[in-house]
Amino acid sequence: MEEAHCSDRGQQADVQPLLGADGMPSPGVLASAWLGDPTPDTLKAAFGAFPSGVAALCAEVDGMRRGLAATSFTVGVSFDPPLVVCSVQNTSTTWPHLRTATRIGVSVLGAGHESVCLELAKRAEDKFANLSSVSSGSGAVFIAGAPVWLECSVVTETPVGDHTLVVLKVDALSVLPEQDPLVYHAKQFRRLAG
Repeated sequence: MEEAHCSDRGQQADVQPLLGADGMPSPGVLASAWLGDPTPDTLKAAFGAFPSGVAALCAEVDGMRRGLAATSFTVGVSFDPPLVVCSVQNTSTTWPHLRTATRIGVSVLGAGHESVCLELAKRAEDKFANLSSVSSGSGAVFIAGAPVWLECSVVTETPVGDHTLVVLKVDALSVLPEQDPLVYHAKQFRRLAG
């Protein structure tokens, strides 16, 4: 049987068995016995426990290709009109350029695109030197081989804490349904099993 020391505002609470021999919560144990104040480390662990896809947001702005990788990208926000959403850190040096683009290329990355994320995460001036990408006539830039391409335009930007929530309208798209997605979970890139 596992015992845990729970604390409330730094004071030790009564020690009680939280888990029974079967690994299930003991009868009568309140959920509050499991909860603690969010800290940067516990938030990262909690948010990292949620698997997510990875998207590259890219465009050509003032003659230069710009891009960032995002694990906070969500599809299906709305089907009519077709909307997707992304959360961008307020400290991003790339988003101020991308937000001015007429169109942004969103590439939902596939298995094998781990290196794309690492390149886009660099603070280099030319993040595309080692990437294979395709431009549209509208200025949107897409990652070659990505299973989904969405050509988008910015609808709204809403500051939320230390991020900005960006709603994008899908103006055009391309889908390669046989491609497996790239998944980010617990600070690692993963592939779907099977």
